[in-house]
Amino acid sequence: MILVVEDEPGIVDFVERGLRRQGFQVVTAGDGEAGLARALNPDIELVVLDLMLPKLGGMEVLRSLNSQRPELPVVVLTARGEVEDRIAGLDNGAVDYLVKPFAVAELAARIRAQLRSASRGSASIRTEALRIDLLSRQVLMDGEPVRLSTTEFELLVYLAQNRPNVLSREEILRAVWGYNHDPGTNVLEVYIGYLRRKLGTADRPAPIRTVRSVGYRFDEEPS
Repeated sequence: MILVVEDEPGIVDFVERGLRRQGFQVVTAGDGEAGLARALNPDIELVVLDLMLPKLGGMEVLRSLNSQRPELPVVVLTARGEVEDRIAGLDNGAVDYLVKPFAVAELAARIRAQLRSASRGSASIRTEALRIDLLSRQVLMDGEPVRLSTTEFELLVYLAQNRPNVLSREEILRAVWGYNHDPGTNVLEVYIGYLRRKLGTADRPAPIRTVRSVGYRFDEEPS
């Protein structure tokens, strides 16, 4: 079941009717407090969340859900389209970010992609040295906990799930950040650097390899 948290009645009606035509079961909430309460119901599989909400803002809802139901996918749907807003939304727990105006068909496609991702495979990823728990979002390297931001975690999971494939910069940006960047951006390289520093040691570098002129791959064999 999909929960749409939006305070503009016209948009609620448009999204609800559009998603129902796409085959989804939909419930709605008109403010942040009601949205957070309904999102904690285990029947909710994904949340479509506006950021500018009465009673409790969307960012606060995101942070609460990231703490209380970290496995629940949240797709932000908002008029706030600045890069800083998108980064803040993703860093606070959103799995995707769509800016108004939008096409319901695209929203439905993004929802289907996130639901496939949430149901894919095991609840954990294990390699020789690394364990990633997808539900608790805990990462262990050689048995020691590694503290990662939301974006660092999503980047690591995407690389590890697609091992040993080489992933292009465009593929990674689209999958992790969920939108198109200026081709000159270095945000991916910055976050790769963060992961390498947190996962690597003096004796063993982090298992993230650069493939010149192509992209990156996770280069540790699964256990």
